[in-house]
Amino acid sequence: MKNILSALTLSLLLGTAMSANAAAPKAKAPQAVTASAVAKGPAAGDWRVPDPENVVVIDTTKGRIIVELSPELAPNHVVRFKELTREGFYNGLKFHRVINEFMAQTGDPKGTGEGGSTKPDVVAEFTYRRGPQSPFTPISQPIGIQSGFVGAVPVMTQIDDLMAMTADGKVHAWGQFCPGVLGAARGENPDSANSQFFLMRQAFPSLDKRYTAYGQTLSGLDIVRAIKTGEPVVDPDTMTKVQMLADMPASERPSIKVLDVRSGYFKAMVETLRAKKGADFSACDIDLPVEVR
Repeated sequence: MKNILSALTLSLLLGTAMSANAAAPKAKAPQAVTASAVAKGPAAGDWRVPDPENVVVIDTTKGRIIVELSPELAPNHVVRFKELTREGFYNGLKFHRVINEFMAQTGDPKGTGEGGSTKPDVVAEFTYRRGPQSPFTPISQPIGIQSGFVGAVPVMTQIDDLMAMTADGKVHAWGQFCPGVLGAARGENPDSANSQFFLMRQAFPSLDKRYTAYGQTLSGLDIVRAIKTGEPVVDPDTMTKVQMLADMPASERPSIKVLDVRSGYFKAMVETLRAKKGADFSACDIDLPVEVR
């Protein structure tokens, strides 16, 4: 049964404590940014343009959602998502299971939570191996662990010092299920992901390392949260058209830029937010600036 999260118990719904520091050795140190500069907004050099091959545009009956896929975290899930998108598989499918303060699930051609594509199931990618050259921008280091970002996706990881103690010189890392994160639906079998996916409406750390995270909503989180709720949903919202940004005609393709987490502005923004939130601060509190035109 592909009704995602069916294996979770009530204890998981209560959540667990959210807990990920060094950028790649060749990364340039960001220039200092003052609090006053943060108030003014990012400068031209603080932005990056996401790879259109890893950006999906989801038009729905509620509006447009733009998601950046993360091959670094879960390459096989990204490949599957692109394949199905380019085949037109997702066009017209319903958001069949939507829970307020949790997530919106879709991708089932049956609309029941029990369907999928004709392709083989995808093996779980709950964690991945992060090496010294892997992209990662740290924001905090609780005891024995680091929190940070890979592109737009919030990530937790074992500390760099442990790399010297592992056979492959790498450590475990995993995506955090913060608002807007894209996750793979599955049944009780960890390796049963296929076509169904969900978008987080709120943070839900109990999913970390139990489900595969493989993208982040850049634009349209308000749309994700506006999708009609239900289990099942009565008269559900649908995905009218799903396209890879790279495949869209130039005349229709939105121009997208997102704050670069390697920038000085991002570092200052994090420090400003950390001072405001105090001990409650986490990566899920960070809302990356995005411009879509």
